Amino acid sequence: MAISAFTVQVPSAEPLVRDLRERFDATTKLGVPAHITVLVPFMSPSDITPAVLHRAQQALAAVHSFTFSLNAVGRFSETTYLAIAEPAPFIALTSAMTEAFPDFQPYGGAHDSVVPHLTVAHGNADEAAEAEIELRRRLDTRGGVQADCTSIVLVENSTGRWESMHVFALPGSLSASGNLR
Repeated sequence: MAISAFTVQVPSAEPLVRDLRERFDATTKLGVPAHITVLVPFMSPSDITPAVLHRAQQALAAVHSFTFSLNAVGRFSETTYLAIAEPAPFIALTSAMTEAFPDFQPYGGAHDSVVPHLTVAHGNADEAAEAEIELRRRLDTRGGVQADCTSIVLVENSTGRWESMHVFALPGSLSASGNLR
């Protein structure tokens, strides 16, 4: 079944994690770039109407654009990830979306809390451990990633690959004309 998700894409993390993600995260082969998930699963792409997009934009307007850092390694049992130094704005984004769309809880309600992160390895504990060692080495050598969250991307997988469906600019970000939104 096709689903959609709200994400913050982090292209500045690609040089640090792309090859590790290609080896240890199967979603990379499905078109998923380095990202932080705001809300997954969301509704079927065929159910997303202009009214749904409008409600999402209204919900996202509660959080202004912000800068964030990914400078530590975190682990779940079968997952290695880049941890966000200050996750509160990401939690606020997720909260805004779940308030606007209460039928869609993060990860289907499988977890008691939200831990925003950028997944590097997922699915196998041994591979996650291997990725953790390499990612720690890279952070020690190269340092962390600084990025700006200026938009949220609604992605969907109806073709079997994840593709952008809509981009929502956050308040305080520059529009294409160079004006503040």
